Amino acid sequence: MSQIREGALVLADGTVFEGELIGAEVEVASGEVVFNTVLSGYQEVITDPSYAGQIINFTYPHIGNYGVCSSDVEARQPFCNGVVVRELTRRRSNWRSEDDLNSYLRDKGVPGISAVDTRRLTRHVREHGAMPGAFGFSSEKSLASAAKSEPGTTGVDLVSKVTTPEAYSLGGGPHRIVAYDLGIKKSIVEQLAEIGSVHVVPADTTGEQVRSLEPHGLFLSNGPGDPTMAGQVIETLGDLLGHVPIFGICLGHQVLSLALGGKSYKMKFGHHGGNVPVRNIDNGRIEITSQNHNFAIESGSVPAVTETHVCLNDGTLEGLRCNDIPAFSVQYHPEASPGPHDSRYLFQRFSELMTSFHGRAK
Repeated sequence: MSQIREGALVLADGTVFEGELIGAEVEVASGEVVFNTVLSGYQEVITDPSYAGQIINFTYPHIGNYGVCSSDVEARQPFCNGVVVRELTRRRSNWRSEDDLNSYLRDKGVPGISAVDTRRLTRHVREHGAMPGAFGFSSEKSLASAAKSEPGTTGVDLVSKVTTPEAYSLGGGPHRIVAYDLGIKKSIVEQLAEIGSVHVVPADTTGEQVRSLEPHGLFLSNGPGDPTMAGQVIETLGDLLGHVPIFGICLGHQVLSLALGGKSYKMKFGHHGGNVPVRNIDNGRIEITSQNHNFAIESGSVPAVTETHVCLNDGTLEGLRCNDIPAFSVQYHPEASPGPHDSRYLFQRFSELMTSFHGRAK
């Protein structure tokens, strides 16, 4: 067993949490501290590009008990700045397991800290909001300085760090789908591939380049951070709206809303978990959803749309559809990896929208 190395997590407001360092060894790791409430699926969470710029505090007390598996990764690499856990399980137990979580974190260069009072940390973030923090084996003074100088996620371009450097294709269904990679998860591409041939493109792809692919539909993916910093995709959407059916999720929902004239805002501590209740306004049904976002769209700010979903925890706008053009979006993750599959019907709805639109176009 490797020797335990003590460390500390210091928040920007000076609050200190003592612990034991795990994963990649670094003197200082900093980022915006958020908490995630999933009971399982820690590997999918860690490899979700939407966590770029953030330190993930897991509320579930035991993390790592079933190890890691290569088929469960959601991106080419983890983009999170670090992880915080109460107890890192010392023994992995699952027939699919290929390695232990601590070794995986070290191999991928992800620092972490365990033996932290994550319940206290979660309560602190809930009361005071998501805030920058820093951890490592440096002095508390150095960590406090790093936390105070950490920019967080507001006004920071994180999409350019996670988007694919080159376009790639997957699937062979009846629809041609262009998917903007703003931080797309592998499980989303797999869901889209069931309804069409998916051409995943970088976030800076122009409208002209999209049109040259003659898509039946355009997909706007999840991604990290501030939607106002998502690059040229918002402006590009202005050239594509009304000409091709559009489906957006998470950051994709936000950039679509901004392109339509809506307003975004930073939430106090965001939604990060696999058990968030959302009401479908159209039929009154409750969907338990997977979510990961620190920004949201102001309800009532998007013109010429019908608001379709609302979060039952705090009333946050969770979905909309355009009244006059073929476009809709949701704030949550219908692919739900990890999480419940209550909302996967939305991929089929996208397929039906493409069929309907191009049927009329003929």
